[in-house]
Amino acid sequence: MSPYKNLEEYNLEITDEVRSRYSSIIDEIGEDVSREGLVKTPERAAKAMLFLTQGYKQDAVEILKGAMFKEDYDDMVIIKDIELYSLCEHHMLPFFGKAHIAYIPNGHIVGLSKIPRVVDVFARRLQVQERLTHDILECINETLQPKGVAVVIEASHMCMMMRGVQKQNSVTTTSGFRGQFEKIETRNEFLKLISSNLS
Repeated sequence: MSPYKNLEEYNLEITDEVRSRYSSIIDEIGEDVSREGLVKTPERAAKAMLFLTQGYKQDAVEILKGAMFKEDYDDMVIIKDIELYSLCEHHMLPFFGKAHIAYIPNGHIVGLSKIPRVVDVFARRLQVQERLTHDILECINETLQPKGVAVVIEASHMCMMMRGVQKQNSVTTTSGFRGQFEKIETRNEFLKLISSNLS
């Protein structure tokens, strides 16, 4: 498994197999896959799906381990408003939003870009928001072994917006806390900081 690599090179055999299946789907729903606008759609869709699910071939733990540095800093580190895009495993429709993540170092800090990369690794799999929150939380907690970790995700789900209940303005919020963030005062400080506009 690769620590982190944007998948722009595709396994031709897998791509062709997925392309063939998309072609069959387009045909089955009643479209003409040979018409001009759709001729290349199965291949594009196959490459898009492989890109959007590349997290299965990436290792979030190795991403963090590759950029851990000894440091005495032991106050809260927050990375907020991390954009995320994922696919709901129930309908394979997108959900998207922002993640807010904090940790309190315990002898080690991690390169700041690695936290958003960890988000990408788990988001680029078939997911539910609840498990995505848990996956990110546990990966950071178990790898960095900090004094505490907090994760909050706010996302809109196309499966709720385009079909089903069709509620276009609904937002789902999930959260997880470990260590010092289980204390109400630390948790409240984190929640206050991610809600404020400090810029």
